[in-house]
Amino acid sequence: MAAPAGRARLGIDLGGTKIAGIVLDRAGATLTEARMAAPRGDYRATIEAVASLVLKLEAAAGTPCTVGIGMPGSLSPATGLVRNANSYWLNGHPFAADLARRLERPLRIENDANCLAVSEAIDGAGAGVRVVWAVILGTGVGSGIAIDGRVLTGRNAIAGEWGHGPLPGARDDERPGAPCYCGRRGCVETWLAGPGLAADHARRHGGDMSAEAIVAAARAGDPAAQTTLANHLDRLGRAAAQVVNLLDPDVIVIGGGLSRIPELIAGLPAAIAPHVFSDAFDTPVRASLHGDASGVRGAAWLWDAEPV
Repeated sequence: MAAPAGRARLGIDLGGTKIAGIVLDRAGATLTEARMAAPRGDYRATIEAVASLVLKLEAAAGTPCTVGIGMPGSLSPATGLVRNANSYWLNGHPFAADLARRLERPLRIENDANCLAVSEAIDGAGAGVRVVWAVILGTGVGSGIAIDGRVLTGRNAIAGEWGHGPLPGARDDERPGAPCYCGRRGCVETWLAGPGLAADHARRHGGDMSAEAIVAAARAGDPAAQTTLANHLDRLGRAAAQVVNLLDPDVIVIGGGLSRIPELIAGLPAAIAPHVFSDAFDTPVRASLHGDASGVRGAAWLWDAEPV
């Protein structure tokens, strides 16, 4: 079902601590936006909070809107229930059906990384190319794929879930790796997420520095912090190269909190290149153009970016 002609686009980014919303006009300009704290641990309160924000934004925009939702995890094609969400209180519930019933309208719902990919493909750092691989590096690790501005969801609705495979080329000192909430050990997410960066530094050098503090120390010339960042970049290159060998995207867009580390963006192509099955690697790596707003903008675009 295509977006109704003339409708403004409303997007919601449902996070673990906040819910952000935006309304875009047909040209992509912002009409209004708002955010609120997300209820934690309460499924029904989450439904009500999202619904109230949708109605508030639609009233502020003064026009009916299509509604797209970006959320952690994904909807199982087999059951329609939420799975794999780090906002654990959503798991096992028919979130899409319950929210559509509450709002009395059809919705488009996608994983938050897929929304990042759509946003950056349509009018962001991946605009003008066919295949965009959009990576989230933050408190977790995920990614989304957009082809011609449309989400690649996949048969099992898990396209882009690179965070829960093993770290490629793991060295002896990287095995078996830390336990992951998914039940496995040594997942890419346990190494490349912000908490994984901090944990690796603590294992090797002691202390309890945050990822932000490690970056600041590295810039100030601290050798231990510089070693931690170099190891992180090496692992990121190995993990990203595995996806590049499968997908061969036209651009890699980095979002999430770690995207604000220019050294990672600048150093990633050289870290990927040795592991790519090609005699040349010139794929650009860019920080997301829309930053923290990319997910909510992508949710708003979902009615114009039907899945492939």
